[in-house]
Amino acid sequence: MEIDPLPNGNTGTTSIIGSPTDTTLSSAVSTPATSETPASKLSYLSDSLKLEHQFLRVPFEHYKKTIRANHRAVEKEVSAVISAVDSSSSDLSRDDAVSHLSSLVSRLQGLKRKLEEGSRVENLQAQRCRARLDHLESADADNLNEWSNTHLKRILVDYMLRMSYYESAAKLAETSNIQDLVDIDVFHEARRVIEALQNKEVSPALAWCADNKSRLKKSKSKFEFQLRLQEFIELVRADNNMRAIRYAQKYLAPWGATHMKELQRVLATLAFKSSTECATYKVLFEPKQWDHLVDLFKQEFYRLYGMTLEPLLNIYLQAGLSALKTPFCYEDDCPKDDPLSQESFRKLAVSLPFSKQQHSKIVCYITKELMDTENPPMVLPNGYVYSTKALEDMARRNNGKITCPRTGVVCNYSDLAKAFIS
Repeated sequence: MEIDPLPNGNTGTTSIIGSPTDTTLSSAVSTPATSETPASKLSYLSDSLKLEHQFLRVPFEHYKKTIRANHRAVEKEVSAVISAVDSSSSDLSRDDAVSHLSSLVSRLQGLKRKLEEGSRVENLQAQRCRARLDHLESADADNLNEWSNTHLKRILVDYMLRMSYYESAAKLAETSNIQDLVDIDVFHEARRVIEALQNKEVSPALAWCADNKSRLKKSKSKFEFQLRLQEFIELVRADNNMRAIRYAQKYLAPWGATHMKELQRVLATLAFKSSTECATYKVLFEPKQWDHLVDLFKQEFYRLYGMTLEPLLNIYLQAGLSALKTPFCYEDDCPKDDPLSQESFRKLAVSLPFSKQQHSKIVCYITKELMDTENPPMVLPNGYVYSTKALEDMARRNNGKITCPRTGVVCNYSDLAKAFIS
């Protein structure tokens, strides 16, 4: 399945012209460009690879987490076996000793199975890390189109997973054969917690906090504290005041040294009740508090695995929109081919500054100089556009002959036509 690139707008952009792409030159263009020079391709690849931090970080963090979990499980089991051996009495009867040893053997066999399963999972995750390194190493100018297409599919899968379209993401990954290049299994871990919070259950989220306690503590996370506050609020809502007080003494009191103000505000709900009309406390009983917990969990989850807080698709789109956004985009006569004429793109670009370039500028591919009325663009018979100065210099050095640096096509300087600048 190949994904064709979408057409992009050109309002307020600076174009480096080596092929006929600017709409202001449409009257002088006859043949579109079909290829890029190796230098420009390598430059594109170099810029793309700088953004692949998350691509490598996520599977590596998942790999480390699995190793830590397996290590803890083995230590716990081995410690239990050793304790059982040490505590066994030397005056056991023959039958009791055989029974005791049999139970220890069964326990060690169970440990062996756990070790084999843990080793299998670790090998799969190590293989995934290797596959991603191989994918990045395979990037070169010769397979740029294929690599970019895979890159786009990865971005789409990432967006679907963040928007909770898990089945669609898995289907796209499967049909594109990029399962090792996306993080479906990592997001399934988050899926269980998110669905539980949406059903107003905090137990899976608290278990997740316990599994990642050291790292959350290191980042000074407030997620577990917010979960405890919500549990307390639910007890107050159900009029279980005594149970709520005991819960606060056990789970909320340890947070008093660092979150006293928030703690005092929540404890005051014992007096105001869930039916209060006081805005300060009424908001604590609103259903949107659960949505806030879901958003907070997502932030902590992304931070834990080194992911960007925004979907990669939004980041890439905003990078392009930042060059296209001008005051003209918000006027009634904004052309329909401008992405910012669509409400969805306008919403995505709300926080972006306006581009300093409010009019298109054309830069010569050869000299990298601006083409304007003093140095107008000229069109070769094959449709490629370069500056007058560059072509005149080339004609002087080659007896009036012009060689297109992109295609190698040779023509006479007298056959060239000037393009239009708007």
